[in-house]
Amino acid sequence: MKLSKETAVVTGSNSGIGLGVVRELARAGANVVLNSFTDRDEDHALAADIAKEFGVEARYIKADMSKADECRALIEKAGACDILVNNAGIQHVEPIDSFPVEKWDAIIAINMSSAFHTTAAALPGMRAAGWGRVINIASAHGLTASPFKSAYVAAKHGVVGLTKVTALETAREPITCNAICPGYVSTPLVESQIPDTMEKYGKSREEVLEMLLERQPSKEMATVEQLGGTCVFLCSDAAAQMTGTTLSVDGGWTAL
Repeated sequence: MKLSKETAVVTGSNSGIGLGVVRELARAGANVVLNSFTDRDEDHALAADIAKEFGVEARYIKADMSKADECRALIEKAGACDILVNNAGIQHVEPIDSFPVEKWDAIIAINMSSAFHTTAAALPGMRAAGWGRVINIASAHGLTASPFKSAYVAAKHGVVGLTKVTALETAREPITCNAICPGYVSTPLVESQIPDTMEKYGKSREEVLEMLLERQPSKEMATVEQLGGTCVFLCSDAAAQMTGTTLSVDGGWTAL
């Protein structure tokens, strides 16, 4: 599946799933805009490396996804946004009655509201160009729930709902909107947490992985390349009539 120099904006993409999505879209031929809330030399160097590796245009644009005006400014600064991947997200785990209000507000803003603001800013350009793809990185927690993750689960359920509304509002246009719902994904952040968990509980790596993947029937984490490949598919002609739906990349989690 090949893209022909469409511009893809991927939020929260200087590491983890977002970076994996950027790389696969660039591999397929898209020009890419990376984003996070930092503005370091290594952020811009990362974009330069991707441009060189895949022979596409790549830029890094700083924008804080907790701020509505910066979400919308990201799309404006990108200049073009044929493919929008709303990926930015944070997590906090705590019971509802002690869940910090500031954490709730931040998770709702970054995980859900940012997708509304970027989508609202991107749709006029997609309509003018006559083509567009909006891909929301939701979660298995957008379809089911776990205790102590109230804000995250609420936000991801909201993203799934926003996906459906966006699809309905663009259904008569060559624009689609879908959500990808990953379970556990092998990212540098997850990998970095495994040794600490091993030490805390006195368990082997295999035991820790088994504990983490208790709800993932495949007992394997998805890879960022698989998430990126799913995004590439959703941008292809084969997916032109797929809109308003969720694609679970969760090793069977939501089949339970």
